[in-house]
Amino acid sequence: MEVDVTAVLARVHRDEWAALLATITGQVGGDIALAEDAVQEAFAQAATEWRARGVPDRPAGWLTVTARRRAIDLLRRDQTRSRYHEVYGRMEATAGGDDDDESSATLAANGASSAVHDDRLRMIFTCCHPALAIEARLALTLRTLGGLEVPEIARAFLVNEATMFQRITRAKRKLLVAGVGYKVPSENDLPERLAGVLRVIYVIFTEGHSATSGTDLIRTDLCDEAIRLARLLTQLCPDEAEVLGLLALLVLTDARRPSRTSSAGPPVSLTDQDRSQWDRQAIAEGIAVLDRALTLSAPGSYQIQAAIAALHAEAPDIDATDWHQIALLYAELERIEPTPVVTVNRAIAVGRHAGAARGLAVLAGLSDDDRMAGYQPYYAARAELLVEVGDLRGASAAYASAIELAGNPSEREALRARAAAAASRAR
Repeated sequence: MEVDVTAVLARVHRDEWAALLATITGQVGGDIALAEDAVQEAFAQAATEWRARGVPDRPAGWLTVTARRRAIDLLRRDQTRSRYHEVYGRMEATAGGDDDDESSATLAANGASSAVHDDRLRMIFTCCHPALAIEARLALTLRTLGGLEVPEIARAFLVNEATMFQRITRAKRKLLVAGVGYKVPSENDLPERLAGVLRVIYVIFTEGHSATSGTDLIRTDLCDEAIRLARLLTQLCPDEAEVLGLLALLVLTDARRPSRTSSAGPPVSLTDQDRSQWDRQAIAEGIAVLDRALTLSAPGSYQIQAAIAALHAEAPDIDATDWHQIALLYAELERIEPTPVVTVNRAIAVGRHAGAARGLAVLAGLSDDDRMAGYQPYYAARAELLVEVGDLRGASAAYASAIELAGNPSEREALRARAAAAASRAR
């Protein structure tokens, strides 16, 4: 059977890009830009050679060896610059065994099992260095660890592609000029870096949970990668309550994955999901991790969100959900993290508990917030609440805005279906 090299390359790029980039970055002394060039050239070479000679038995190992050689070539060109002398010499000295060491290269590309030694975890701490603004940390890590393309990251941050490309390029350059070490921080430096790392993992999961582009609502690769990184982080910081809280949140949220889309593809609302499909083993794990976090008596936003996810996970159906408790938890989250996203979710919970009119009153506080002009969930929530109070004309306008702002085709289809159902009630 003829191998579809294009399909193999796409799969390997999706599965191995982050690990390859992290491995080569470590080998070139933390120069992310140079490592990215080397890995990209390795993939370009693979596209040519694999078509001519066939796909190797260990594609990741082949790419690691090839990227390493390309990195040496790039360093050789720049070795007149003093900062490359040591790295170049070290890589040249160990390059001889490449041909016979594909299995070792594959292991390196896949990352070490230990949290402390995992290249991708090192990459996250590097990308989340305080020298970078939070927006740059998020964007750089989504590019390097999440494997998102620049257009996807631009949509996630509501900026144009040129701006995002410049942001990522400047971030790489700043890390290099600042001489940021490619390592897990020391115990003294860990706390100040941890919040940024947690945020990055959360954003990676969020992009996977509700993809901003593509035909699929869920990007399982990103969800799985975020959970994997969260698990590694709990090994590194086992007594950090918010680290445990984040892992609990991701696991509990991901437990609903099997029921979130229909067989045809469109998303299924929480109200209509088949809860028998929820992963009960994952739910049990998430609740156990949350309980462990709460015993540490250091409350934080991820633990609150995990508690909300646990209340959803434990409810047998939508009507039996403890919406009052969820509304209170969102109020507490809003107190410590006052963002429009939290307010929108509190409005939904208040609407479920105290009636749609009360939910709309909460949303009214956001009516003058300019950020809502581009925030699709605000209009979707407003539409649902307006339907409940019988304002179908207002709901139609809100649905129209939500549909226009939806970046994912599956999400647009689901919104159109709900808008059509609301319109039929007006006839």
